[in-house]
Amino acid sequence: MARIVMKFGGTSMAGIERVRSVAERVRAERARGSEVAVVVSAMAGETDRLVQFCREASPLYDPREYDVVVASGEQVTSGLLAIALQAMGVPARSWLGWQLPIRTDDAHAAARIEGVDAAVLERAFASGEVAVIPGFQGVDAGGRIATLGRGGSDTSAVAIAAAVRAERCDIYTDVDGVYTTDPRIVPRARKLRAVTYEEMLELASVGAKVLQTRSVGLAMKERVRVQVLSSFGDGSGTMVVGEDELEEGVERQVITGVAYDKNEAKITLTDVPDRPGAVAGIFAPLAEASINVDMIVQNVAHDTGSTDVTFTVPASDLARSLDALGRNQEAIGYARLVHDTRVCKVSVVGVGMRSHAGVASTMFSALAQRGINILAIATSEIKVSVLIDEDFTELAVRVLHTAYGLDAEAA
Repeated sequence: MARIVMKFGGTSMAGIERVRSVAERVRAERARGSEVAVVVSAMAGETDRLVQFCREASPLYDPREYDVVVASGEQVTSGLLAIALQAMGVPARSWLGWQLPIRTDDAHAAARIEGVDAAVLERAFASGEVAVIPGFQGVDAGGRIATLGRGGSDTSAVAIAAAVRAERCDIYTDVDGVYTTDPRIVPRARKLRAVTYEEMLELASVGAKVLQTRSVGLAMKERVRVQVLSSFGDGSGTMVVGEDELEEGVERQVITGVAYDKNEAKITLTDVPDRPGAVAGIFAPLAEASINVDMIVQNVAHDTGSTDVTFTVPASDLARSLDALGRNQEAIGYARLVHDTRVCKVSVVGVGMRSHAGVASTMFSALAQRGINILAIATSEIKVSVLIDEDFTELAVRVLHTAYGLDAEAA
């Protein structure tokens, strides 16, 4: 008997009719003989509404009380889904995060899961009951509700699948799988039958919005097979699996996908002293402010004994970055600070580049032929990212998708 964890996002739970549709899917999976646990998100837009209430109550709200408020959205949908299943004759019960429990640390509003007690779920499976669990939440060591941060329901589902040793974790969204790139930009983008954990982690980290980054990292660590499916169709989805499993039946391409991220801000410090420790002086204040730096470019030193340093930070962290650097200008010794938010990071990802040369060269040549200037470069073992002017985003994605042979034969 297969054991499946099914997770449904906010668009899947947006209203009673959609809740009933989800219940039908759960009933069908159970009818196939599977043991089922379900993880649900709040209704689309509900978490934003609750967050706004907290901000209106006090800009300096207590994160512990914030968690009490925002966790209520998933509590509502878990109860509604259990009611809908019961009305269909399916034994079901909702279990809140503290009732299982899902144990977390005490970093409220951004907690991390430390463990899941599977005993309650094992009893539910043994009795033929569907366990419905609100995602995004758990309980800290002090017994207080703690939430996992935005998109945390994916992480909840993977953690539960790992705890109960599920055959797979099915994540239902408003898309029907993982594509080679955004189909809204490239109509000939292809849906992938399977991707590796590493590829999905890189794609998620550089702009692909299908899965939350932490959930993919946890799936890779715990070897949980994840399937991305649509809540609004019946077709097959995309499996996220280990590379060894993928090689058995899927022919590998050098590049799996092209992703983009406009949440980038470029910062340039001019005339930084060209001496040991100067660069460390730039990034230490940013690290202390918990700001992640991505791409870094240091220009050739000037005859004057100085150099320019360019790097990127998340656009949402730009104001804090400028503040941290401004307060440390004298210590760093730079002459001028220039920033630009009209930039975009475009990335190509694929495990195949480990064994194939020329991936970066193809990227740079394809962009150059269309007059797209590269402002910065970052690489990993299976990824090459470039920073470009935001106005060229769609052109760059289309050009690269074609350059790596990812276009489907027909749109």
